[in-house]
This record gives sequence, structure tokens and C-alpha cells, in this order.
Amino acid sequence: MTQSENALADRLTVDLTTPVPPLAQIRQWLTTVLADLAEDVLQDLLLVCTELVSNAYDHACAPRRLRVHRSHNRQSLRVEVDDGSPDRLPVAGSSRLGTFRGRGLIMVDNLSRRWGTRLCADGKTVWAEVPLA
Repeated sequence: MTQSENALADRLTVDLTTPVPPLAQIRQWLTTVLADLAEDVLQDLLLVCTELVSNAYDHACAPRRLRVHRSHNRQSLRVEVDDGSPDRLPVAGSSRLGTFRGRGLIMVDNLSRRWGTRLCADGKTVWAEVPLA
């Protein structure tokens, strides 16, 4: 985690280079950096981050990166997770890993204002906007 923990800057970025997702570290770091958020908003944001990062590890290849930033109007936090698999688009409610999987994006959909995917030349970004109020 490379960003100052004193306050949330306009954009926080974490390169996800470990072989397994560092979910506990991400959650602990964001809890410290985003201490000014209401507890319910923070918990929603942590769940959205956990789900999007987990999906990048479960369904896509490296390189992976997490970004969190406040919207221009400061009404929401945007979570973005990049990965190197533009051909593997997320689908809410389904998983190639089995019938007991696939509910993460349904939770993301319920907790966020909106979510989606943006394709780029070398991968994709899956993003979600978590309302602050």
C-alpha cells in the first residue's frame, strides 16, 4: 500500500502483485485511510473492494491494480480494479467456478449506485460507484 494514510487523496492506487489476493491488508488499509466515512458506507465499500479484487484473481490474469477515488462532486467513491483479461467479462449471478459461486457481483450491484466494465487494449477495468450518503 503506497498512499499516505493521513487522508484520502483524489486517487489511491494499489498494485496487486501477490499470488493470492491481499484482501485482509486491503481492508485494513482502506479502514485506516477512509476513517472519516460513516461505518455503514465503509462496510459497503470494503465489501465492494473485496468482491472486485477477488473476481480479478479468480477470473482474470495479471497485471492487476486497485484504485479508489472520490467523485468530483464528492457524493460517491469509485472502486476500479484492472486486470489483464479483456476476453473474460463479468456476469452477475454466474461463475465458471461452480454453481455455488457468482453472487459477488449481485452484492456489488445492490451496494453500489452503478457498476460496469471498461475495455482497454491490454485488459479491462471493472468498476463500481459506492454512494457516500
